[in-house]
Amino acid sequence: MYNIESYLKTQYRLTQESRAIVFGYCKDISAEDFVNENNSFGLGGSIRNLLVHVANAYEYWILNNALNNKTSNTPYSSVTTASELESVYQNIDDGVLEFINRYKSTAFEAMNLNTKKVNHDVSPLELFTHVVTHEFHHKGQILSLSRHLGYTPIDSDIISF
Repeated sequence: MYNIESYLKTQYRLTQESRAIVFGYCKDISAEDFVNENNSFGLGGSIRNLLVHVANAYEYWILNNALNNKTSNTPYSSVTTASELESVYQNIDDGVLEFINRYKSTAFEAMNLNTKKVNHDVSPLELFTHVVTHEFHHKGQILSLSRHLGYTPIDSDIISF
């Protein structure tokens, strides 16, 4: 029988493995295409902006709110390559593991987060699920955007056939 800590760590490891595939793929995308903005994809619609947006969600929900580490969100313009993003995500990875360790015994209990003057009663499990599913949602957009730029998207699913 698995405990919630091992479940969350395993789930996050799988997320990191999928992310690493996307980062590897992005290293083969030209620097110009990496930052090319397509407003059809929202958030400035570049591959870079979408990856930074995902990082910002982890920074906002996990680092700033759940862990109370008052860090600034990563500005889009501070990142120009997929390699630079890897260091941004290293900080996030460390934060997510700290989050799991801190909340492993209360993963199903509501915690109150006051964000933008709105109170949210969410469990750590809900918060974790929110940021991970958010990442996968935008990963799909990134791969679709790359197709629009003329690339052949890779399979970054957790289970590939």
